[in-house]
Amino acid sequence: MGRAFVYVILGGGVAAGYAALEFTRRGVSDGELCIISEEPVAPYERPALSKGFLLPEAPARLPSFHTCVGANDEKLTPKWYKDHGIELVLGTRVKSVDVRRKTLLSSTGETISYKFLIIATGARALKLEEFGVEGSDAENVCYLRDLADANRLATVIQSSSNGNAVVIGGGYIGMECAASLVINKINVTMVFPEAHCMARLFTPKIATLYEDYYRTKGVKFIKGTVLTSFEFDSNGKVTAVNLKDGNQLPADLVVVGIGIRPNTSLFEGQLTIEKGGIKVNSKMQSSDSSVYAIGDVATFPVKLFGEMRRLEHVDSARKSARHAVSSIMDPVKTGEFDYLPFFYSRVFAFSWQFYGDPTGEVVHFGDYEDGKSFGAYWVKKGHLVGSFLEGGTKEEYEIISKATKLKPAVTIDLEELEKEGLKFAETVVSQQIVPEVKDTPSSEMVKQSSSVVMMKKPLYVWHAATGVVVAASVAAFAFWYGRRRRRW
Repeated sequence: MGRAFVYVILGGGVAAGYAALEFTRRGVSDGELCIISEEPVAPYERPALSKGFLLPEAPARLPSFHTCVGANDEKLTPKWYKDHGIELVLGTRVKSVDVRRKTLLSSTGETISYKFLIIATGARALKLEEFGVEGSDAENVCYLRDLADANRLATVIQSSSNGNAVVIGGGYIGMECAASLVINKINVTMVFPEAHCMARLFTPKIATLYEDYYRTKGVKFIKGTVLTSFEFDSNGKVTAVNLKDGNQLPADLVVVGIGIRPNTSLFEGQLTIEKGGIKVNSKMQSSDSSVYAIGDVATFPVKLFGEMRRLEHVDSARKSARHAVSSIMDPVKTGEFDYLPFFYSRVFAFSWQFYGDPTGEVVHFGDYEDGKSFGAYWVKKGHLVGSFLEGGTKEEYEIISKATKLKPAVTIDLEELEKEGLKFAETVVSQQIVPEVKDTPSSEMVKQSSSVVMMKKPLYVWHAATGVVVAASVAAFAFWYGRRRRRW
């Protein structure tokens, strides 16, 4: 028993929904596309799970956050897929894939074949047991990766009002869940081994501002230590958390956010794996030409920095999905995936965005005392490589995005860069378009400000000169060769 499709998307997360929409816009025919997902629901926007889904009043529920509402686009309900002739195979686990034969075998024994496969399997939450701690199956220990996790967490939150929650981990999930727990009137203690929250992205100065605000909301921080074990009651429910530093914390609820691991096991030994993900080229194409990978599971070339990376964020999932479909449906016209790494979050009254790479020397700017609008630049080898902004307008976020994408030279000292702040990015963006020079086509066009120098050499003059030289060379060779032929 089996079915055959032209296109199969394996995985039903954010990337799958955006890929499906792109397929329809590029003219996929009824019955050509199939999405296989372990989850029982159509693709949805996962960021809602740590925010609106956990609100105590009027919480977000499906179908309100099906993809692709996160990008202010169409809402793809189950009816939408049916109307567009897309087969949804939900609640189904694929237990094996044969890349050479282009087939997938489901846990029910069905074989599904494809011409093109898009891997959108995402990643799974790391479990405590992988670090030697037992207790993940306790009813009040929660993770947050999918809708089932969110439903479980919401249920435990409802029974823990005015109780104590321990959040393990200081990254995205930890920070966003902590904020949601506070809104639900739960006392929160965050525990993580790093020196400050969001250690992979935030500088100590940026982290301090957010941590201080969380403290005003009653959140406590215990840093530099890890969870070692739980205390349980007679029903197997966690009552306390034991830490390596000797602390014991009372707990009615435990939320664990200690990282993720890409779901690549079906393809190990069949496709090239790099940096934990499936290695793809700038078309999102894997080492097998009929297989593509998108989202958290893909390791792709980041052109701006000249290296392979695997990014864990919804923006990357959305854009890589669109690009993969474009590469499949229109390979000739589809260029390289030229992606600028982008991360953002919204908690309490805060809303920040980051673009680029958090490496090199850091320059902070803005009002860190007030805490409403501030930012930072990362400068590496004399070039701007990363930008962070809190409390910006839509236009200001667009400016730092465009400036970072240009990777401009920073020709002023860092103290001056701190004083210029957002003005530096505005200057970069305003000067990125070099005006056409009509009267002096052979001259260099030089445009500069106090902090940025941009230069463009018109190549058409050199092209013309080269053409003349080549033509003359060909003519001379023809004359010489003709004479030799006559002598032979």
